[in-house]
Amino acid sequence: MSELDVSKFEKKVELRNIQYNDIDELLKLQKICFPNHMEPWKREQLESHLKIFPEGQFVVTCEGKIIGSCSSLIVNFDEYDDQHTWDEITDDGYIRNHNPDGYNLYGIEVMVHPDFRRMKIGKRLYEARKELAEEWNLKSIIIGGRIPNYYKYANEMSARDYVKEVIHHNLYDPVLTFQLMNEFTVMRINRSYLPDDQQSKEYATLMEWNNVDYIPSNTKRHFKTSEPVRITAIQYMMKTIESFEDFATQVEYYTDVAADQGSDFAVFPELLTTQLLSFVEEKSPSQSIRKLTEFTEDYIELFTGLAVRYNVNIIGGSHFVEEDGDVYNVAYLFRRDGTIEKQYKIHITPNERKWWGITPGDKVQVFDTDCGKIAILICYDIEFPELSRIVTDMGANIIFTPFCTEDRQGYVRVRYCSQARAVENEIYTVIAGTVGNLSQVENMDIQYAQSGIFTPSDFAFPRDGIVGECHPNIETVVVGDVDLEILRRQRKAGNVTQLRNRRLDLYEVVQKSKNIN
Repeated sequence: MSELDVSKFEKKVELRNIQYNDIDELLKLQKICFPNHMEPWKREQLESHLKIFPEGQFVVTCEGKIIGSCSSLIVNFDEYDDQHTWDEITDDGYIRNHNPDGYNLYGIEVMVHPDFRRMKIGKRLYEARKELAEEWNLKSIIIGGRIPNYYKYANEMSARDYVKEVIHHNLYDPVLTFQLMNEFTVMRINRSYLPDDQQSKEYATLMEWNNVDYIPSNTKRHFKTSEPVRITAIQYMMKTIESFEDFATQVEYYTDVAADQGSDFAVFPELLTTQLLSFVEEKSPSQSIRKLTEFTEDYIELFTGLAVRYNVNIIGGSHFVEEDGDVYNVAYLFRRDGTIEKQYKIHITPNERKWWGITPGDKVQVFDTDCGKIAILICYDIEFPELSRIVTDMGANIIFTPFCTEDRQGYVRVRYCSQARAVENEIYTVIAGTVGNLSQVENMDIQYAQSGIFTPSDFAFPRDGIVGECHPNIETVVVGDVDLEILRRQRKAGNVTQLRNRRLDLYEVVQKSKNIN
């Protein structure tokens, strides 16, 4: 008897990450899995998943045909309301709120082809999520689970009673029963989770699987959004000084003022350290800037100490830094926990090129703080709307703009653009500028500023979108509170919701990577 060829009986089942060429098949699969029950994915949503978090998207194939899939993102779940909706937790299905430094993997969909159910395809997908959570050292997996059999009992019992009956095995629900069997526990029941899920009557069970191997890591900073946030924007007087100690005294004075006001942030202006040129004996503008870079370590040590000692996060204006022979205009974030971040100025003005030969940076960033995510766009950068849109999509709630302008026209450009960014991105913006003069320093002889704190324009915010502003062109500060919870609510249900109403099917703003040799 010849050897039996078993290959003809084989059915190759494979679990892998989703690829771009899977999208058409996934769109068809969803219509098969959820006919007439839920709004299907859009192509651009699935493309966004692969662009932002490809590791969290899985498919199961049988003989090359997709028979199941699941999607997920990473969040800091503490930052979301207990009664959040699917749209809120997924950023309307685009997962632009994905936080790679988060603590929780959030599952947003699982689907299995009807012809392949009871083959543990769903279990394979859930196991893939668990392995991902363990590999990435995530604290838990959270899901908002449908209860698709509830519509059969909605006239007889509440959603709460229905869930209890399923937990006690008195009723069967294809989703909830499956999740319970996969070690998930019910945390709560959310109303209006999926408005188009009529089978579940819009309810969902919020469920969690805890990673028992999770190890808290010092490399992951977890900041829970606090609201309101108090900000002191410092309208800094540029006047002649005799030493770095004079500069330190003036800076410490304003840090003390901010701390006395209970501020979470103290914001200094752009080119703050050019005040040091008043005692540097070098008349050539380009060479004097090179001399200024020699104060970098003193500058960083000063502001780091002030942030920790006065317990306030400091946007340290900006300072010229030399790296590999090039000079950059750099804004530093000095956190009150002693850690430091930096943002390079992306767009260099013609004046900076002509007088100082400044090199532009290549990456715009968003920074975690104990008051949520923030971004720093230095002066000219706020005049380019693409940057503000990018940092907003990266999760920033506040954009700080240290600036330095010599006349009212320059100030007006910064001010009006900052207010426009607040409106179009539903975000808070802060500008802090220099006043006074340094008559003996080339290209820094006169200054004009009116620093301020701005909001979106809607009923929940001040009438003119202004939390507060300084009197123009005098040495002073403005102190104001911005409420991140109000911001979150307005983004969800304001009179206008610019972020949610964008036509992402027509346009998008993309940050490109640039390799520098």
